[in-house]
Amino acid sequence: MTGSDTTDPRYTLKPGLYDAGEAAAGLKHVSFLKKPDAFQITATSPDDPNVQKTLHQLGVSDTSKMPKPMQMVIAQLAFANSDFAFEGGHLFQGNFYGVDIYDISDPAKTKLLTTLVCPGGQGDVSVYKNLLFMSVEMPNGRLDCGAQGFPADPPPAAGHENDRHTPSAQKDRFRGVRIFDISDIKNPKQVAAVQTCRGSHTHTLVLDPNDKDNVYIYVSGTSFVRQPEELAGCSGEAPDKDPNTALFRIEVIKVPVASPQDAKIVSSPRVFIDPRSGALNGLNNGGGEHGKADTKAADTNQCHDITAYSAIGLAAGACSGNGILLDIKDPANPKRVDAVNDPNYSYWHSATFSNDGSKVVFTDEWGGGLGARCRPNDPNKWGADAIFNLSNDKLSLASYYKLPAAQGDTENCVAHNGSLIPVPGRDIEVQAWYQGGVSVMDFTDPTKPQEIAYFDRGPIDPKMLVLGGYWSAYWYNGSIYGSEIARGLDVFQLTPTKFLTQNEIDAAKTVQVSELNVQNQQKIEWPAQLVVAKAYLDQLARSESLPAKQIADLQKAIKDAEKSHLSESKVAKLKSLTPSLEASVPSAKSPADVARVQALVEILKHPAA
Repeated sequence: MTGSDTTDPRYTLKPGLYDAGEAAAGLKHVSFLKKPDAFQITATSPDDPNVQKTLHQLGVSDTSKMPKPMQMVIAQLAFANSDFAFEGGHLFQGNFYGVDIYDISDPAKTKLLTTLVCPGGQGDVSVYKNLLFMSVEMPNGRLDCGAQGFPADPPPAAGHENDRHTPSAQKDRFRGVRIFDISDIKNPKQVAAVQTCRGSHTHTLVLDPNDKDNVYIYVSGTSFVRQPEELAGCSGEAPDKDPNTALFRIEVIKVPVASPQDAKIVSSPRVFIDPRSGALNGLNNGGGEHGKADTKAADTNQCHDITAYSAIGLAAGACSGNGILLDIKDPANPKRVDAVNDPNYSYWHSATFSNDGSKVVFTDEWGGGLGARCRPNDPNKWGADAIFNLSNDKLSLASYYKLPAAQGDTENCVAHNGSLIPVPGRDIEVQAWYQGGVSVMDFTDPTKPQEIAYFDRGPIDPKMLVLGGYWSAYWYNGSIYGSEIARGLDVFQLTPTKFLTQNEIDAAKTVQVSELNVQNQQKIEWPAQLVVAKAYLDQLARSESLPAKQIADLQKAIKDAEKSHLSESKVAKLKSLTPSLEASVPSAKSPADVARVQALVEILKHPAA
């Protein structure tokens, strides 16, 4: 397994916080906004009192055993930008310290509307109509969104420094999912706070096509289990000691849209159960931590992230030691239908379905996002994407994809959050790689994924690893948005290259949605517009699946029809060319080309304005 490419221009970019060197291909950087002051930690040394104060608020009572560089990283994490949600002309950017709400009605002139200070990490967000949901997991979260946290517990007694320690119970602590009413977008009001035993590292908004009155929240908690003195019913015992343990499960919250204050947990599915023995710890990662030969296989007791695709009735769970597939036709009671593991995977982090549901891209967050994992000597199957084929509710490995450009020792880098770009006829994902930047991957052929565009900056610091880079990179209504952990918010536009034509970009922009929560994946549907037909033609020309003359004739007929504003005679000409197209389907070079020809025929028969 070879490492990443050191000849790529991204490997030698100048470091800096706001003046770092940049490299791009196929992406144009159109806007950047710094994090607001409320979400900044200005300290540059672990000895700064603000660093120590932040660590104490996070429950770190004794920093003497923690390396000073790690003290800085953890303190920075308390103010890190995290995930995105979108609704109309608004972008919601989560932060471990709260939420920023931006006006993106003109992406090139993106502006901050309001900052909601509400600490607790990691601030993952989803939005549905007038409701905003936020994940809270860290021990500094308070019911009242207060920033003061709680007093740090005294240091452990001598000889007990490495014992597992749970923060003292606090009646005002909050760990779970907050719900805000955002009817007044500049003044969000918390209307509910649903407590969970492990908090909410991430959550997934799930819609039931047959129930318009309620939404569901799948809660993935990855942290310690709180004491029953703080939240009744919580137990962190092994399942053989306590069958009601809060480990080895997820939570499902049901939220009545008209009365969100009545939101409550309605089930705690045991998605890791062994169906034969009934053992709750029925899944195992099959290996250990990369590069640590003495580690042992561990039972999978948590999901890090779940992507629901209600249109096909399935969800893909990235669950620490395993990738799992869930049947979510009854969204309150998801059931596991398949599970996979992989010796090249350290920590299953997130998942993305292809639009047709025939593939799933899982990410491996080797190093937890806090380490440099894209160096020249880091294997290209570690900290990468694994692309699985999906058929009859079964997953099978097809290939791996890793950021091809090597990164340095001071750049945290590993596969992270991404979303589909709606280019018709292709499976394309834009993805964040922390300080590895943004990479756009084509996985139409799951055995041969390739990078087709990128953007990257140099490291924040040339001498030490400062937490930064892209947490998420998502496409929304024609633009790509990057959540930069340390710096702020970036906006990009795709530009044409040999890998992607202007017609394909324009066709992607025909897909407009009113709301986007990436982990609640929506089925993409394209209008029967001629620009979409032109995108298919460009793809067929690229693969040489149609004769050049036939493509030229089709291009001319489409151009004439556009120029005539779809006059009856020109539309008739388009239809007259479809029989020869249909005859060419059996000779198309790949299943993807067969599908492109068929889709092209349908548009030419019934073009829409």
